[in-house]
Amino acid sequence: MRWNRSLARRWSCLILGGALLMPYMMVGVLVSGILRGDQTASVLLPTQIGVFAAVLPVVALTGLFLPVRSLEISAAEGLLGVRVEPGVPGARRSWQERRRTAAWYTLHLAVGGLASGFTLAVVPFTVVSLALPFVGGVPDMLGYRVDGGWQAVGWAAAGVALLVPLVLLVHWSAALLARLAPPLLGPTPAERLAAAEEHARTLAQRNRLARELHDSVGHALSVVTLQAAAAGRVLDRDPALARTALSAIEQSARSALEDLDHVLGLLRQDDRPTDDRDRPADDRDQGADNPGRSREPAATLARLPELVAGAGVPVRLEAGDLAAVPGSVSREAYRIVQEALTNAIKHGRPPVDVTVGVREHALHLEVVNRTGGGEPDRGRPGGGGRGVAGMRERVRLLGGEMDAGPREGGWHVRVRLPLRSHP
Repeated sequence: MRWNRSLARRWSCLILGGALLMPYMMVGVLVSGILRGDQTASVLLPTQIGVFAAVLPVVALTGLFLPVRSLEISAAEGLLGVRVEPGVPGARRSWQERRRTAAWYTLHLAVGGLASGFTLAVVPFTVVSLALPFVGGVPDMLGYRVDGGWQAVGWAAAGVALLVPLVLLVHWSAALLARLAPPLLGPTPAERLAAAEEHARTLAQRNRLARELHDSVGHALSVVTLQAAAAGRVLDRDPALARTALSAIEQSARSALEDLDHVLGLLRQDDRPTDDRDRPADDRDQGADNPGRSREPAATLARLPELVAGAGVPVRLEAGDLAAVPGSVSREAYRIVQEALTNAIKHGRPPVDVTVGVREHALHLEVVNRTGGGEPDRGRPGGGGRGVAGMRERVRLLGGEMDAGPREGGWHVRVRLPLRSHP
């Protein structure tokens, strides 16, 4: 039963090809009649075969330009039962894709036209031959007079016998189309490359968002933990200092929520229109993720004073003129300073010295503090942190250099980020 349903669906796919071929055949018959000077269209078999051979190049030519790929993929998957890997949505049609689609379109219509023609010839003949033993008296059956009764049984048997090659023809033709559908209708090498690039872009975006979440939320939680402990110790004897600590907790938590909202907005950009994906990364980061709602832009070095003020420990900031720093470098540099400051708060002792400046066409960052009882978060395998490892990854992506480690009883992080990429 399952084989019967599969054969019926595949037979329908061939009939569809024959139906799509009919307009070409009708025009071909009319043109052939005009060329031969006939006033009426010829339905003779030799003429039909000649027209069939003549219209196939026209089918191939129209297949280069007609948007038939989606229709043919639907027919192949729904009727032939094959899986055709989709191409990149919204991608422009290449000539390689056009040629492959035209080849499939021509093959589908040619095989479907032959199968439809044999079906229209054999099935009515079989029906008539099965009725001959009961009705008889057919004046002309392929040039022979056929009477009813036992004399017509041979015709009935011949009609049934013709169904076998017809079924085999349909089965083999459909199997050929099913075998060729994935390579001809599937993505071209150029489309596969574009899909791989899109996948790589998505992975890079997700990796960047993971770093955003780690740096912003991790820093805020470190400050909140430190300030909450300080507020608990001085709550009874110094309420003013406790209120200051609680205010710092509120500011850090609000900043973390803003960063979290920004990152979640970037995650929602995965569903944005294709036209927006083609915009530069800097423009996308500044865009809105929902109509009518503007999202807070990503933090840059311009917000360093806010970061230092909410650190919860004494921080000495020395910043030069940062106007020449590109937006992408400024955003990543802010996260690097934030992560270094988080390590200083968690594992070091105040004060913390932060130096940021531009010299020799590069941005130089330095964060120095005295070490405390713990080791800075190096991002060791099996551990929960990715502090230093995350900073190194950011620096590597920007083509910079980084040096982090103990120094004279303290811990220092030095980073150099080029302001422009060089081949």
